[in-house]
Amino acid sequence: MVGMTSYDLQACAGIPGSTKKLNDTTELWQYDGTMALPTMPADSGFIPVQSAISIYQSAFGGGGTACRMLVRMDHDRVSEVHYTGNDDEYIGTDGICSIITRGCARQRESTMRRVNGGPFGPVSGFHPPRTPPQNGSATYSDQSGKYVPNFTKDDTQPVIQPVK
Repeated sequence: MVGMTSYDLQACAGIPGSTKKLNDTTELWQYDGTMALPTMPADSGFIPVQSAISIYQSAFGGGGTACRMLVRMDHDRVSEVHYTGNDDEYIGTDGICSIITRGCARQRESTMRRVNGGPFGPVSGFHPPRTPPQNGSATYSDQSGKYVPNFTKDDTQPVIQPVK
């Protein structure tokens, strides 16, 4: 999805749940998705299925139910995608997030780039894709260069102060 225009992202993933303007050229868009876990019957009989699943989840993770996708828009194009939440499937990471990105994966939008690289990359259930370098205006705030943290024991002074 990196490189997509905001129009194509909205066409395949929908309208974001919330947005945050960082500066004149950069915004963060947030998408949320949830998925219910399938329920298993209580253990009874010869094979303790529910106990085996619980042990597997404790040891290896998986069985997530929620994903938050954060998209950095730089000059009206996707420049980064991050996933948070308990979003791992039983095999692979960030699998629950497919409920958000499924529309983009099923129908290619005009500004998407083709992904090649064999069965396990550059995009896989076992590792995230490489993130390209970001535009300076998307990652650096002019304000943050003019103000710096000042960690002193003096409680009367603000922590963030102008550069001297």
